[in-house]
Amino acid sequence: MVTATALEEELRRLAGSVPDPELPVLTLEELGVLRSVHVRGTDAVEVELTPTYTGCPALEAMSMDIERVLREHGVREVLVRTVLSPAWSTDDISEEGRRKLKEFGIAPPRVRGRHASGPVPVDLGPTRTVADSAQADAPVHCPFCGSAETELLSRFSSTACKALRRCLACREPFDHFKEL
Repeated sequence: MVTATALEEELRRLAGSVPDPELPVLTLEELGVLRSVHVRGTDAVEVELTPTYTGCPALEAMSMDIERVLREHGVREVLVRTVLSPAWSTDDISEEGRRKLKEFGIAPPRVRGRHASGPVPVDLGPTRTVADSAQADAPVHCPFCGSAETELLSRFSSTACKALRRCLACREPFDHFKEL
């Protein structure tokens, strides 16, 4: 007989294996957006999912993909709930996810510390405050050659969560997954 905990772990593994619709190189588990999976009754499952940001357009696709995968494995009723607290952070991306981003040619976000005190620094313009300068001055390494000599080309890239940068050493452009 399978225990509820073992079943929840298996269903979490299945739900977590779903690729992110915007970054298919990452699974939802590696991205850190899958919060929990709970068995509710004999054939019902509740999944808690936290989007990377509140207006994330990929949330619906993620939910549908989770429902499909779990139904393919015999779950009749799947409820995917959006959970906004605690908010998702780029610190939630697993080490494996960071490795995959780099291999895919995207500079992973710098780790800022999930439990860092105070507000998240947001650089909205060319001027910086002392509070955000430590984070902003941390180098973004090129995912191709590893150089810390990179420059910002655009604050936004193919998705709102990425910036476009260029390596000054190998001259390759690359996306940088911005820290949140």
